[in-house]
Amino acid sequence: MTPTTWLDAKAPTLEDFEALAAEAYSGLPDGFRRLTGEILIRIADFPEDDALDALELESPFDLLGLFQGVGLAQGSAVPSTGQLPNQIWLYRRPILDYWAEHDETLGAIIAHVLIHEIGHHFGLSDDDMEAIEAAADA
Repeated sequence: MTPTTWLDAKAPTLEDFEALAAEAYSGLPDGFRRLTGEILIRIADFPEDDALDALELESPFDLLGLFQGVGLAQGSAVPSTGQLPNQIWLYRRPILDYWAEHDETLGAIIAHVLIHEIGHHFGLSDDDMEAIEAAADA
């Protein structure tokens, strides 16, 4: 961007994040998307306090995304009555803070967080995903 463009620039809105997340999701392989089923992708400025408490996090900036629901490894093919749909939350302000501190594009960060949370939907732990990413980088 040129300096004049930055003078008029504003932080991406929740709607901008929704568009970036939708673009990242649509860019995933068809088979991968089919496996996610009817998962909702939600955007909020910050995580709720109960999510921070459950994860024993002190700052809302420590959580970029969250999977809520029953992962494929833990659930059944038939949802229970009253069971909420699986959701992935992306948190705008912590992601923007991370973006400001790293040399990555905002779209790449959103895609990474989205894929990471889909990994939790598949029943993968953080350690599992780190091993997969390390093997992919090797």
